[in-house]
Amino acid sequence: MVARRTARDLRSENRFEVLHALFELGPSTRQELARHTGLSPATVATLVTEFLSEGVLRIATVENNTGGRPQERLTVDPDRGRIVGVDVAETYVDATVYDLALGALGQGEVALDEHENDPSYVADGIVRAIESAVAAGGAEHEHIIGVGVSMPGHVHPEAGVSVFAPNWDWRDVHIEKMLAHLLVPVYVDNPLKAVALSEMWFGAGRVVDAMAVVNLGTGVGAGIAIDGALVRGTTNNAGEWGHTLLELDGRPCRCGRRGCVEAYLGAPGLRTTLAGIDPEHRTLRQPRQRDFVEAVAESLAEGDPALKDLAHRTAHYLAAALGDLVNMLNVPTVTLTGWASEALAAHLLPAVRDELPHHVMPGSLPGLTVEPSRVPGNAVALGMAAFTLQQFLNRLGLGSPAGTG
Repeated sequence: MVARRTARDLRSENRFEVLHALFELGPSTRQELARHTGLSPATVATLVTEFLSEGVLRIATVENNTGGRPQERLTVDPDRGRIVGVDVAETYVDATVYDLALGALGQGEVALDEHENDPSYVADGIVRAIESAVAAGGAEHEHIIGVGVSMPGHVHPEAGVSVFAPNWDWRDVHIEKMLAHLLVPVYVDNPLKAVALSEMWFGAGRVVDAMAVVNLGTGVGAGIAIDGALVRGTTNNAGEWGHTLLELDGRPCRCGRRGCVEAYLGAPGLRTTLAGIDPEHRTLRQPRQRDFVEAVAESLAEGDPALKDLAHRTAHYLAAALGDLVNMLNVPTVTLTGWASEALAAHLLPAVRDELPHHVMPGSLPGLTVEPSRVPGNAVALGMAAFTLQQFLNRLGLGSPAGTG
């Protein structure tokens, strides 16, 4: 159940509103922060004092104004610590080291065998990716203040547990405990929540308060923000759009149902569609999912007729599924993210935009935009780093971000 908000929660949100404003504005005065957040100047002054005392902020410059008191411009101190954000998928682990201002310093990736599902195998891949990223970023272990790990499927963040991952047939796997030997705090969450937070902070969420962030990869799903708040649902399982129905009694889905969106728009679903178009197509000989999708993108650029048919059918599926999402949520903005989206969005989006009016109710259509995400780097890793920053501030007694609970 969702707990009722308390006065302490409100104070915590105010603290993080100030920090979030600095990410948006850059070095700012107390007065600018008050105007941007809507908080009173006295509240901002108190919160800034707390941040300065913990070393989270530093004074960037002091401006001497004629006839007035000097004004300090404040900024997040990037050297206060290092954070590792980790994106765990069915075919890879991607880790990025960030400074406290969420600037990327180094990245490491480890390929996973998509047919191997032992938790210890995946945990070993996580550790190796973290080690690679830390080495690439020149980070010292003692400077790492936390690690955020995104796991596919249903995740219980407070317990650090992967409750259910249908792709691996996992149930109640204690990821946080399996990574305890890292000797730093570990925060575990779901990639849909991570991409939504990334978009809220560094993408479309800077200009809109409601959106859906559609993640396309091996599986598919949607991170959702309404009124500037991340939607988690009662058990952190909101956003499983990939397991809504696209075709009654359609293709089998790995969740156990038939006809799910994921069975048509996930990477295995694309392979199934192509096999129905041309069972002997050379692209089907690619054994790894990412290699298959990249080969599809390359052949589409060359005008391959079978793959043009694949793109047409996939755009049709995507437009219909997005229509359901928009009709349900009435959001004005949809962004596409994920490794499959990065490879194929340019080939799919023109047809999707043309077809959306046939699937979206007239009241939800005006102003609707569907665009590739412009969040830099790996949006999942960046979102996990932001969540981990939240946890770090909680340990300091400095609050949690508004809209992320």
